[in-house]
Amino acid sequence: MTSEELKKEILEKTAEYYRLVHQAKQKEPFVPGKSRVNYAGRVFDEREMQNLVDASLEFWLTYGHWSRQFEKGLAEYLGVRFALLVNSGSSANLLAFMTLTSPLLGERQVKRGDEVITVAAGFPTTIAPIVQYGAVPVFVDVELGTVNIDASQLEGAWSPKTKAVMLAHTLGNPFNIKAVKAFCEKRNLWLIEDNCDALGSKYDGKFTGTWGDIGTSSFYPPHHMTMGEGGAVYTDNPLLKKIALSIRDWGRDCWCESGVDNTCGCRFTKQFGSLPLGYDHKYVYSHFGYNLKATDLQAAIGCAQLEKFPSFVEARKRNFARLYEGLKDLPQIRLFEKYPESDPSWFGFLMTVKPDAGFTRNDLAKHLEAANIQTRNLFAGNIIRHPCFEMMRANVDYRIAGELTNTDTIMNSSLWIGLYPGMGESRLDYMVDTIRKFCLYGGES
Repeated sequence: MTSEELKKEILEKTAEYYRLVHQAKQKEPFVPGKSRVNYAGRVFDEREMQNLVDASLEFWLTYGHWSRQFEKGLAEYLGVRFALLVNSGSSANLLAFMTLTSPLLGERQVKRGDEVITVAAGFPTTIAPIVQYGAVPVFVDVELGTVNIDASQLEGAWSPKTKAVMLAHTLGNPFNIKAVKAFCEKRNLWLIEDNCDALGSKYDGKFTGTWGDIGTSSFYPPHHMTMGEGGAVYTDNPLLKKIALSIRDWGRDCWCESGVDNTCGCRFTKQFGSLPLGYDHKYVYSHFGYNLKATDLQAAIGCAQLEKFPSFVEARKRNFARLYEGLKDLPQIRLFEKYPESDPSWFGFLMTVKPDAGFTRNDLAKHLEAANIQTRNLFAGNIIRHPCFEMMRANVDYRIAGELTNTDTIMNSSLWIGLYPGMGESRLDYMVDTIRKFCLYGGES
């Protein structure tokens, strides 16, 4: 048996293992009240497993041809020029923000003490890079309906120190991109779109994540597609791509692919800083960077996921519609709203318990969890009320523009349930039935 014949047999056995183990689990019947209704989950078949095994047999392990294939496929899907694979969505946010701190950007470089407009209602790693670098997050309130930034407050948040806006599309629901982008263009500000919860969403016919200067994605298992761990940064700007590539790959000046030498053809002939003439270009560093690359093992899974991705988006839309139709008439809860221009690839189904509901968010959450329905709050709710801010208040410089009234309402009264592509109609209908009965009985189980 040749190595290729053996490899073929291994991949066939991998597909057989998928059918015996994973596919069998997926076909287990749903039992209301006993079967767990997770808020998210992986949707995959034998192709992801075969790609993973194929990549493991190559044993390249680090960034390689699978990673390049995935970057190319993601860029083509989004319609952008450049996509860089990284090891997580949080790293993607870190890389996107740190790209804006490069001296190569001249007067537009974000420096310590400069301000970045964002919101407190979201995930911590949208904000963490700003704080960790020493820039100043400026928090603006959100709208209760869309649970996205109240764009009418942007001008009031601006100051001569403002350099950028960094915002997430909440649970796949696009923020008011038209208003935010107009503000950024008027004030000559960078716009980073945290698209980690919104891959596949569109605004005015164009994918979210591609409107701003830089977009980011996460491929953690609960997200729209998965590699286990992984993320991406994407842009149409060649200079931003150059900077991001350098910072992702240790801060080096060299742009050679992993395992390749002397792409520039002058590896030992240039002068850099006060280094000796001809110092090896592979060890010249133009930024203080990191190693944020993912591995080919992860990328191989992502390549298979990317082929399925359009179907994932459509399933999320169908599932949201089924939940919305089943719950829209309940007076006790406020459901997600979207802009007319938006076509969301929903990440979750958000509900806000109204003040006169007769029960609280926690009452509803406990009831659903007792019914084996997994729930989640809207991440941090209000990040400035968390220990990371409270315990470091003397060392964390930030500013609040106006009041965070709606942010606090969401922190206290909102939760969300799942609608991922593998959910199935029986689980969706069970969630609708459970919530309706709870609301009907005024909070009594």
